Amino acid sequence: MSGAVDIAAAQRSHDITLGEAVRVWARIAALSFGGPAGQIAVMHRILVDEKRWIGEARFLHALNYCMLLPGPEAQQLAAYIGWLLHKTKGGLIAGGLFVLPGFVAILGLSYLYVLLGHTPLITGLFFGLKAAVLAVVVQAVVRVGSRALKNNVMRGVAAAAFVTIFFFNAPFPLIVLAAAVVGYLGGRLGLPAFSGGGGHGPSGGNVVHDRDTVLGEDLPDHARPNLRWSLTISSVFLILWLAPVALLLALFGPSNVFSQIALFFSQMAVVTFGGAYAVLAYVAQEAVGTYGWLRPGEMLDGLGLAETTPGPLIMVTQFVGFLAAYRDAGVLQPLVAATLGAILTTWVTFVPCFLWIFAGAPFVERLRGNRALSAALGAITAAVVGVILNLAVWFGIHTLFRAVRRVHYAGLGFDVPVLASLDLAALLLALGAAIAVFRFKVGMIPVLATTSAVGVLLYLSGVVA
Repeated sequence: MSGAVDIAAAQRSHDITLGEAVRVWARIAALSFGGPAGQIAVMHRILVDEKRWIGEARFLHALNYCMLLPGPEAQQLAAYIGWLLHKTKGGLIAGGLFVLPGFVAILGLSYLYVLLGHTPLITGLFFGLKAAVLAVVVQAVVRVGSRALKNNVMRGVAAAAFVTIFFFNAPFPLIVLAAAVVGYLGGRLGLPAFSGGGGHGPSGGNVVHDRDTVLGEDLPDHARPNLRWSLTISSVFLILWLAPVALLLALFGPSNVFSQIALFFSQMAVVTFGGAYAVLAYVAQEAVGTYGWLRPGEMLDGLGLAETTPGPLIMVTQFVGFLAAYRDAGVLQPLVAATLGAILTTWVTFVPCFLWIFAGAPFVERLRGNRALSAALGAITAAVVGVILNLAVWFGIHTLFRAVRRVHYAGLGFDVPVLASLDLAALLLALGAAIAVFRFKVGMIPVLATTSAVGVLLYLSGVVA
């Protein structure tokens, strides 16, 4: 009874100070390992279950909106909730802190990669990381699926998404659109299968209702749609995003590596959906095939870096920009150019994320009770399960087998491993990581550290070459 009274009092006064929020967001950022599934689960546990700042329905509504957007849904969700609690300043702090630790960590690891990348120590480190990352991606499928696939209809949506992206190479935006249409129509018709939310949060347990939280059920005054404010904030972030791109083009022309980085990742910020899991193939195709920034296989190394550091997996793009500038430094020192490339890539990747949140969140928050919209967003969440499963299969094939061939049959195209090329050491490491994660519930940091150490030992001892 006293807990309910305390919450009611907090609702009236909203006594969450900005200083307390900063400490909580810093804690979330430091714990945000394991990709969007793990990151969103951390946010859910701390913000909903532990702090009770917002409720389950509000959390999932915000999450489903963020999954509609191009870019990293976990970072955008942090910015959204930070904005709900402490206006624009809160959104900037929450979203910025979510990125900062990962940026610093990946920058340091990128230095080691280019300076020591061909030594047995670093080669073994990445060998071990890839095996653990495979377990992480499989865990992501399980976590998201346990929350989003509540019935056979949602399981069918996920299966259809997997088939269309794995066998037909369908673009992710098309999958999102199709799922949204199916969900919207199901919601409009009142079909039971499309009721309720979905998301990456942990399944089971008692549901925390909005009415029992600090924020409550009501819409905060600053969260009410205001066209003038939306146009102003949109203009500010458009200038922050595009002014550096225009300046680089004007000073150095379109063939300069920094101009190319600014243009490519600005385009990516608009057209890529589903975070790093969905964007990996697109970035790899362009960075390797079109621009020649990376060699085949290095994208997997970059994903391994992003998986082992806190923050969004889309930080893999920072690694791409780092290598691109390092290998085409011009008059600059290679490491100086690489550092500038990493900063530029991060800037044009994440500034648009704040634009989408601050411009659209007030209108989406107003539609929180719209049944058809909630159903559409829930169907999108189910489709993303199929997309992540596609990545798990792709990653598994390329991690566990040394050779892969492309099969074309009856209009379909998909990768098939060469069974004779099975890497037994990678298989055993991946199985060990999976047992640790699923059977013994070991945290991701100990698992990643252990597999990395084993990988180094295998290479230093000559067991793996």
